Amino acid sequence: MLLSVVSPVYRAEKIVDELVRRLTIELSAITDNYEILLIEDCGPDNSWDKIVENCEKDKHIKGIKLSRNFGQHHAITAGLDVCKGDWIVVMDCDLQDQPEEILKLYKKALEGYDIVFARRVERQDGFFKKLSSSLFYKVFSYLSGIKQDGTIANFGIYSRKAIGAINTLREPMRAFTAMARWVGFTKTSIDVEHAKRFEGKTTYNWSRLIDFALDIAISYSQKPLKLTVKLGLFISMLSVVYTIYNLALYFAGRITVTGYTSLIISIWFLSGLIIFTLGILGLYVGKTFEGIKDRPIYIIDKEENLNG
Repeated sequence: MLLSVVSPVYRAEKIVDELVRRLTIELSAITDNYEILLIEDCGPDNSWDKIVENCEKDKHIKGIKLSRNFGQHHAITAGLDVCKGDWIVVMDCDLQDQPEEILKLYKKALEGYDIVFARRVERQDGFFKKLSSSLFYKVFSYLSGIKQDGTIANFGIYSRKAIGAINTLREPMRAFTAMARWVGFTKTSIDVEHAKRFEGKTTYNWSRLIDFALDIAISYSQKPLKLTVKLGLFISMLSVVYTIYNLALYFAGRITVTGYTSLIISIWFLSGLIIFTLGILGLYVGKTFEGIKDRPIYIIDKEENLNG
């Protein structure tokens, strides 16, 4: 049995050594046959140099450096494409996902599950991170139509069968947890202890979270289009009611001059509605354009120990 760990690395120069040390201890307690894949997402620090140092010391450690910053979920895909494990653990590099919880996940998977998600009961994040994450998952669940649990992220253990299915999904917009839910198979979740970030700060801010939520919603669902249709129908119904009301006033002799205010309000409101609808359609057209170009999801610049 080969056990793989896939971890995207970004701005983690001071974390890599500790991550590898703790992973090595925990994985060695489970099996001698393991691999740790660290995918460096072309960050601005010296994370890749640290990965190379660890690869030279231990052949269990394998490194991939992407040619540019593709994003966390694209980096995960790069690791999943080359990992060879019968069971694959996916986890972030900041050590909030604790290596000490892998054994618990593995034992649960052996009960007959293809996917075991790690559920963070008490998140050790700041107020901003908790609030933004909560809002993100609510918006994501509503717009995408895929029910998401805000306590579950990438951390979990996945069978070779589940990862094989996930690897067949090659759309340019990547969302690992959503894809893991979409492929099906037997899945469950268990509570794990969430730790404080080992070093540094999260790179996700409001802007990135909103962009990510919109991208996923548009990539995984037609709900935004359906909402614009419903909004259009609602406006049409209101306009009919308003027309009947004004006709009644006209025949009653209470209207002699067409109202300037109502005319301006109607023009501005309907113009905004039209522009909003065109914007939604434009986003879908843009995503379709990105998809038909069929560009690679990521590009590898350097490798360490992959052929070992």
